[in-house]
Amino acid sequence: MPHLQYSSPAFEGFSISTDPSDLDLAFVHQFLSEESYWAAGIEKTDTEASLEGELCYSVFYKKKQIGFASVTSDFASFAYISDVFIDAQFRGKGLSLWLLECVLSHPQLQHLESWMLMTDDAHGLYEKMGFERMPGSADQMIRTSKK
Repeated sequence: MPHLQYSSPAFEGFSISTDPSDLDLAFVHQFLSEESYWAAGIEKTDTEASLEGELCYSVFYKKKQIGFASVTSDFASFAYISDVFIDAQFRGKGLSLWLLECVLSHPQLQHLESWMLMTDDAHGLYEKMGFERMPGSADQMIRTSKK
């Protein structure tokens, strides 16, 4: 799978990469284990294992990683987005929305029928990207193609 690089005039100095060699595993693990509610206390080996085979998006300011998202997919019909975050000092700039736009625009994921994710606190963000709450669930969201 080709590695993608994203930049935007609206986000000068920021970039997004899907190249695994760009990923700062220590940064991602630190956030997940110490700052996230969904993976608090996760072991570094478990973080590393969970990212194997996933399509990872690393967000950078200059050359420092400041955000992340991962996608698990069969590359045929379905994808699951997880571990979406931006470092606290960079929030409020629209970077999460841009990150999701990059995730959803990946050329090899354009034909998927559905995307899923879970969130306790970012429903409004995902609704801007076409996700809807799943009936009967407080945290599951889905986006389906308009075929």
